[in-house]
Amino acid sequence: MEKKKREGKGQSFLKGAMVLGGSMVVVRLMGMVYKILLSGMYGGVGTGLFNAAYALYNPLFMLSTAGFPIAISRMVSESMTKKRYRDVKQIHRLSVPIFVIAGLVCFIAMVIGSFIYVKIINADNTIFALLCLSPTIFFGCLMSIYRGYFEGMRNMTPTAISEIIEASCKLFIGFAASFITMKLCMGQYYSSGYVLGIKCSGEAEANAAAVPLAIGAAITGISLGSLFGFLFLFIRYKHKGDGIDSEDLNNSPPPRSNGTIMRTMVRTAIPIGLGSIIMSIGDMIDSTLVQTRIFNIMETDPDALLNVYGSLIPDEVFYGGDTHIYLYGCYGIALTLMMLVTAVTQVFGTTALPSVTAAYTSGNKEKLKQSMETVLRVTVLVTIPSGIGLSVLAEPLLSLIYSSPSVANEVEIGSKVLTVMGISVIFIATSTPLCSMLQAVGRMDVPLKLFTAGMIMKIIVNYILVGIPEINIQGANVGSMVCYGFVTVVAMFVLCRRTGVIPDFMSILVKPLLASLLCGAAAYFSEILFDIVLMQSIATILSVIVAIIVYIISLLLLRAIKREDILQMPKGNKIVKVLEKRHLIR
Repeated sequence: MEKKKREGKGQSFLKGAMVLGGSMVVVRLMGMVYKILLSGMYGGVGTGLFNAAYALYNPLFMLSTAGFPIAISRMVSESMTKKRYRDVKQIHRLSVPIFVIAGLVCFIAMVIGSFIYVKIINADNTIFALLCLSPTIFFGCLMSIYRGYFEGMRNMTPTAISEIIEASCKLFIGFAASFITMKLCMGQYYSSGYVLGIKCSGEAEANAAAVPLAIGAAITGISLGSLFGFLFLFIRYKHKGDGIDSEDLNNSPPPRSNGTIMRTMVRTAIPIGLGSIIMSIGDMIDSTLVQTRIFNIMETDPDALLNVYGSLIPDEVFYGGDTHIYLYGCYGIALTLMMLVTAVTQVFGTTALPSVTAAYTSGNKEKLKQSMETVLRVTVLVTIPSGIGLSVLAEPLLSLIYSSPSVANEVEIGSKVLTVMGISVIFIATSTPLCSMLQAVGRMDVPLKLFTAGMIMKIIVNYILVGIPEINIQGANVGSMVCYGFVTVVAMFVLCRRTGVIPDFMSILVKPLLASLLCGAAAYFSEILFDIVLMQSIATILSVIVAIIVYIISLLLLRAIKREDILQMPKGNKIVKVLEKRHLIR
């Protein structure tokens, strides 16, 4: 009885996605509140400093982990399916020194590289944020030791809890540290006229001098969050273990040699890691290009940007030489909403990998087809309506979230960005689960090749378009659309050819697209109608509710949701019975 329980205790794709997705929603909401508070206090320049720090952090973090968490997840899932429990233990032991050494090396590299990077982007005041973020690389690597391991066993709960711990520290400790730092700096100015030893001629200059340090203090909460997240995972593993007992180990075949496991791990990790590294480096180049190209416009033809934005760029920013950081911060305000969508589909990718790996390893083509279709259907059910909704309701949504009058200009610029970004997010968010499934079926090399080609396209498009004053930051959206549209289409083609599975595209694409278009139309027209008689904030909330109701009804009427998908959900049997009585599922 206990054995049956042990064999079946791994979470299904949808249950794992709901656990990790639920935590991700909480995490992203906390992150959104965090960014809203920071944007309200420090405006576009503060947001630009924050985003610039992450532009350097992301590729170094990807380099430090180098695809090993995904490789570990895949190898553990495969070993669990074959009941090679001793291999599972060996994989964990071998991963520890890899992550510790990589984390230390990349932490040191970020500290040194920060001083070079700030010169490249013409933003010396970013250094505080970069240095305060650098410890996150080391602690993030330590967390990866356990996250990939538990995820490979299809237990998403430890990862989910550690992410909530991270987000809580980021919000509460980070914001408190930032608030106190800003108060101390401004208090110093009011008492002496100096901020950090710099003589300030007025309050605006003092505030500008204090903001970089306050952003650095806010990021300290992120580093502490990664430390506490690691401590939770470490204690959780030591206290509760992984569910593999002595009976499992005694009945397991002898483990493969350390060399064999390490070679498999490296062969699996390198293409995955290179793909992630290339994407992160591409994003860093993208961020650098956006800022440097706008900086070049300001040097050669500043009036061209004023013709586009007019008084939306504050005088102190325009004449203070921070326009490129300010506009990148406005772009970052739009990114806050976009990242809610990509975070959810990143969860789908994480949970899809062990689920599809198990189906592919078992050799059951029908099970593989069902797993693939479930991942694709759930992904598209989220990405298409979310992208259309963000595009249609860009301005009212940003105005609702960033309600502070101090960022009204940033919101107006950001809403124009989000209108185009909403379409690009459909491809960005869909590409992640597709590439995870390619990795699950043994084609780890394909995402690397696709991301390399896609990033080259993106960089070329961005360089050309961002340098045109009339387009400027919108060029980054077009570049993303070209890049991820290419990755999504080709990844789908290769996945079908590799598995020999042709998904039911009518069910997973056409029906959700029709329902999403109805959802977008409902959001657009209801917002216009409600805005006539109600406050904008209430009109926006009601419009979102109407759109969701229309979308759900449309999905049910179009039979876009399948019975087996619902059965994987908690209380799925009860939901199925209710829908079957009304003939709303098949």
